[in-house]
Amino acid sequence: MTTKALVVVTDGAEEMETVITIDVTLAGFNSDGPVKCSRNVVILPDRKWSEIDPNSFDAFILPGGLNAAKTFANSKEIGETLKQYEQSGKLIAVICASPIALAKHSIGLGRRITSHPSVSGEFTNQFKYSEDRVVNDGNLITSRGPGTAFEFALEIVRKLKGESKVEQIISPMILK
Repeated sequence: MTTKALVVVTDGAEEMETVITIDVTLAGFNSDGPVKCSRNVVILPDRKWSEIDPNSFDAFILPGGLNAAKTFANSKEIGETLKQYEQSGKLIAVICASPIALAKHSIGLGRRITSHPSVSGEFTNQFKYSEDRVVNDGNLITSRGPGTAFEFALEIVRKLKGESKVEQIISPMILK
């Protein structure tokens, strides 16, 4: 069975957190063309958000970058998709500042999460906050930032494809 994951990218997304996780479909949000990331790297999404059915994927991934995180937190469409994924038990994976979208859309309340330290104060009452580099709480994976992007991506693979697939990936990439 083919497993499909969707990464959503918008202006201000953090480059490493986007690129390291994108052996998947990359959907441009609020853009019909190239997206300028947080450090001015330009990424061309595979498809426009309006052209996809986000519920046809097995995982929904939001990269960080403060401007992207704010866009995701303020988006009705992202909120609806997050709620549908949570209700159906599908994997939600969010990194860096983008867990603010979880708080804004009331996703994963009471569960363990982590985030970039700059937004950690947003979660103290709604979640069980951790300073771990990657937190996997069932179908909700969160991570801290660019320095944890490989660990985050591997945890997504572990959840979707299992430990043997993670082991296949680690060796040729020279990861620990």
